[in-house]
Amino acid sequence: MNPYILTTPRLLIRQVSIEDAGFILELLNEPEFIKYIGDKEIRNLNDAINYIKTGPQKMLKEHGFALHVVVLKESEQAIGFCGFLKRPVLPYPDLGFAFLQKYCGKGYGFEAAQAVLNYEIEHHNLDKVMAMTAIENPASQALLTKLGFKFEQQKFIAGYDGEISIACYS
Repeated sequence: MNPYILTTPRLLIRQVSIEDAGFILELLNEPEFIKYIGDKEIRNLNDAINYIKTGPQKMLKEHGFALHVVVLKESEQAIGFCGFLKRPVLPYPDLGFAFLQKYCGKGYGFEAAQAVLNYEIEHHNLDKVMAMTAIENPASQALLTKLGFKFEQQKFIAGYDGEISIACYS
């Protein structure tokens, strides 16, 4: 059985599994992740397993979408995650993504996000999608703009440091 839900020219995208705990531990503790997304307090493999179960796997079960693992097609090396979330602070599903720093700036984020965006919009028949990013994160803002998102507002949201830029895609 093929575990991949999407393929692109360079990437494979699949659901997050417990076997991804080591990768999740690494990704969520990268300085750029903590700076722009936040410290999820994942400090060991047990924390990572709990994050997978209460985060992506729970989201998938409750909403039919979630963050997915993005891997390189040539090596099947996990390099990031990308998918939809349903956050209580936003009225519509929200595109989220994060990549290991050594894979940033190579177009993988755009390639994965474009595939996920098209797939989820069609699969769930969505007419609007949102995204949020730290104001101080120009790379994520540029990626969202390239995908066709329009920035609508900046505001403070409980649980996030500083103001957040909110964008919409419809």
